[in-house]
Amino acid sequence: MKKLLLLLCISLQISCQDFGQLKVLADLPKKLDEVSGVEKDKNSEILWMLNDSGNSPKLYGVNLKGQIEKEIYIQTKNHDWEDLTSDEKGNVYIGDFGNNQSKRKNLVILKITPAELQKKNAEVLKIKFTYPNQTKYPPKKKQLYFDCEAVFYHQNYLYLFTKSRVKNKYGKTSLYKIPAKEGTYVAEFIGEYDNGDSNKSWITSADISSDGNTVILLSQKNIVFFSDFKEDDFFSGKVEKIELKHFSQKEGITFKDDKTLLITDEKAHGIGGFLYELNYNSSSFK
Repeated sequence: MKKLLLLLCISLQISCQDFGQLKVLADLPKKLDEVSGVEKDKNSEILWMLNDSGNSPKLYGVNLKGQIEKEIYIQTKNHDWEDLTSDEKGNVYIGDFGNNQSKRKNLVILKITPAELQKKNAEVLKIKFTYPNQTKYPPKKKQLYFDCEAVFYHQNYLYLFTKSRVKNKYGKTSLYKIPAKEGTYVAEFIGEYDNGDSNKSWITSADISSDGNTVILLSQKNIVFFSDFKEDDFFSGKVEKIELKHFSQKEGITFKDDKTLLITDEKAHGIGGFLYELNYNSSSFK
């Protein structure tokens, strides 16, 4: 009876919300109330998910119904996990680079090998980095450009998209890259893109299509698509946008296939906490 009432409450919660063009696939379990990233495993139907700062250092393997199939304890601290990605060999990379005040000196991406992903307690390889254009920790308020919530893997590199904390320039994001192997690096700056001035413009996740031809950035207000770019200067080509008609604290995006995206949002202010699907085509863009 209790389970029936719970399902009824969830159904009512979903039915009373307007999700715009987003299709709800699942109500995520309480363990993922603060989900901050999602990545489709390239060799299975599993979705990797994680929570941000203040939560246990755990990696979750979730199916498309929102059910947790794997729960892996990662043997390091969750300072501020914000996004994750994976490569063709099955390695998973966790971005511990949340940096609200741009004062962290311990920015790192955690690499978990396929062998470690089979364990309940996984050890990590650490990819440490700094930004080439940051000299003060923290910098002045007008230079708070070194927070980050978005990363993806592409051709042996990890590409980072920063999140601006500068008033009226919240949509500014800078693109950097570092090698996807253990070590300590100064990130290479590639370029910048401006998604708007409000905090709904914050870039909170990113991904690249399996053929490497399309890059997507997620914000609360939209999804930005980049194509026809030169090499890895992803901002150099064609730019298209899908304006989202549903507002929530969206934190994760990944390609399900070349025409379908999966999106997660954090449960906050009585909304969110879902896994969504978005199908798109040429008529979807503004």
